[in-house]
Amino acid sequence: MAKAKKLKSGSWRCLVYDHTDPEGKRYYESFTASTRKEAERRAAVYAATKDRTKRPENMTLNDAIDRYIAVKSGVLSPSTVRTYRSSQRTHCAAIGGLSIRDITNTDIQSWVSDLSQRVQPKTVRNSYGLVVSALDMFNPDLHLRITLPQKKENQFYTPSDHDIQKLLQTVQGMELEIAVLLAAFGTLRRGEICALTDHDIHGNCITVNKAMVRNIQNEWIIKEPKTFSSNRTIELPEFVINKMKGIEGNIIKMHPDALSESFRRAVRKAGIPTFRFHDLRHYSASILHAIGVPDQYIMQRGGWASDHVMKSVYRNAISEEAARQNQKIMNHFNSMQHEMQHGT
Repeated sequence: MAKAKKLKSGSWRCLVYDHTDPEGKRYYESFTASTRKEAERRAAVYAATKDRTKRPENMTLNDAIDRYIAVKSGVLSPSTVRTYRSSQRTHCAAIGGLSIRDITNTDIQSWVSDLSQRVQPKTVRNSYGLVVSALDMFNPDLHLRITLPQKKENQFYTPSDHDIQKLLQTVQGMELEIAVLLAAFGTLRRGEICALTDHDIHGNCITVNKAMVRNIQNEWIIKEPKTFSSNRTIELPEFVINKMKGIEGNIIKMHPDALSESFRRAVRKAGIPTFRFHDLRHYSASILHAIGVPDQYIMQRGGWASDHVMKSVYRNAISEEAARQNQKIMNHFNSMQHEMQHGT
């Protein structure tokens, strides 16, 4: 059995003969580990199985991620590629230099544990998903058993009817008013709103078939939505349609980030609880659910691909509506008690 030698770095390396080329040059596979025993174990496993298996290419994890993104770039959205690149730079750098040949379950678990101390569980899971996808493509024989941080339930505030009314009074006559109406009454996302043009309005309906997003170069572009379900036609109240009459080209002249910033200032000015522009979709879906609209229609109107996301994120209880429903429950039980006392 091949014997490992200690390197100046303190690690142990074991060489195993692989093959000889036609010119007589001998080639060896190198196995490096923190202990002599582990290096020799890896070498022994390879020696026993080298005729039946092929080791992955000698590349770093960072190289594997680069190649994974390149292979997938044709089917990934620009925003997804940007997210991957950001995660690669910010969160995967600590293990990016490791060879995918030698990377171990312990390496990945240690990285996950350390990252969990600094960022939210969702960010950890997203970064881990990128790493696993790259490893699955270029080292499919590596089977990871990783414990990920528990998911945290998002605690977002869902605005009430009163909040929406005060907000609309604050932005009345402004360009932002139309954006708020489209999100709160039409369930449109901010990227969809910024991509909407006068050609998308047909009577009292609007056609949603594109979105404004950032590309890899950080430029705002118009593209098709991520999922087929995002393509939809939405009927709106006539007073909302009237707000957009006479506008040529883009209905909203701002890009999504500028829209969010303008919205934050309006919420502060209105003196209502702080919430995000995206929470207007929470409001819309919650109201539709509260008034008894079937889930299937809520999904279609909001462009959700499945009811899982809608139910877990968007079916929020609005405080005012919850109070009304609780009052119904109390009235019913009080009525029962009154009848029981009267019967006695």
